[in-house]
Amino acid sequence: MRTKIMKLFILLGLLFVVIACSEEIEQMPLESNNIAPEPVSDLNVENLPGKVKLTFTLPKDQDLLYVKANYILPTGREMEVKSSLYSNSMTLQGFTGNDDVVVDVVAVNRSEVESEPVSINVNPLPSPIFDVYKSLNVGSAFGGIFVNASNPQREDLAILILTKNDEGDYVADPNSVYTSTDNIRRTVRGYDTISKEFAFTIRDRWLNYTDTLVTSITPLFEQAIPKSSYGDLRLPNDAPGHNSTPKSGMWDNDIINWPRCYLTQGNFIADTHITSFDIGVLTKLSRIVIWDYPEYFNSGNGTGRAYYYNVCMKEFKIYGSAELETTGDLDKWTLLGTYKQIKPSGLPYGQSTGEDFETANAGFSWDIDASAEPVRYIRIEMIDNWAGTYAMGISELQVYGNTEF
Repeated sequence: MRTKIMKLFILLGLLFVVIACSEEIEQMPLESNNIAPEPVSDLNVENLPGKVKLTFTLPKDQDLLYVKANYILPTGREMEVKSSLYSNSMTLQGFTGNDDVVVDVVAVNRSEVESEPVSINVNPLPSPIFDVYKSLNVGSAFGGIFVNASNPQREDLAILILTKNDEGDYVADPNSVYTSTDNIRRTVRGYDTISKEFAFTIRDRWLNYTDTLVTSITPLFEQAIPKSSYGDLRLPNDAPGHNSTPKSGMWDNDIINWPRCYLTQGNFIADTHITSFDIGVLTKLSRIVIWDYPEYFNSGNGTGRAYYYNVCMKEFKIYGSAELETTGDLDKWTLLGTYKQIKPSGLPYGQSTGEDFETANAGFSWDIDASAEPVRYIRIEMIDNWAGTYAMGISELQVYGNTEF
């Protein structure tokens, strides 16, 4: 008997499901108001570099939801910007500047009914990418080319480096510069030391472009000094090393793993920490690439590792000597350069972006004064680290130059 009752309940349940599925359920909006809201009023325009700020008076409709602006960029891209009912302004972006553009502004209620549009002509000032283009400076670097520019507005942009392919068409180099930093200083390497025609143009995230700079550049010759010739060197005023990190960790081809790096002892309290090493051959130096040790830290960049942090060097000096000077007196060594590390994002200590991480992870290339004499022995003197403490940390380094000077 109980089994029959259970079967009956199951059949009734299936019947209800079939009936429910066969009925059309009409989706009704939470609100239904077919009366268009009043348009915005007192619409004012502030033309800015590459953008426009609109201010307006909101209509008094009780069910107002938002205000939106529609416009078309010179590239043909259709744009729509929305502002909530709690704001009486909005910023429109993506303009190249010095062009009249028609903007339609409408108020929208909770039933998505739009007001009559208020049309207005805007004439934004030239985009900041044109000032970046004016500041663009390019030229020869060891093993490649340098690209320098000023981006005070920290615009998100690309400096495209173009070279000709086999068909004679310009194509973008995959190592083009993508950045939002204010002081752009990049070196792109991997080119032969022969004269080559390069073209440079700047693009923003709305695919607006500047003019194109075309020039011929001859990269300077350099070679990577083999790490197999590097050796430890300890002088009287060198800082003692961390017990877990041998100095050879600076040239073992591992840029990220503990303990395959080199740290000086944090309890060695001195105004500066110095480390010294032998590159094994007299060399006319062009640069030294240094990879910092990325600490384990939730820096917000999605990697779980942090540069510009703790014992990473912030300010330092590099010295060299052709002959081994054993007293450690820096006055008897040649100062090859003074350097300061800059975080591309400019964010406070402990915070960083993906660009910050990628820049440091690629290694910092510190150029050596081209007039400096050839050297074999090198000393690095840390002036300050990012934590403001005493220890210095280097994960890896690579020396470049010319041994056939």
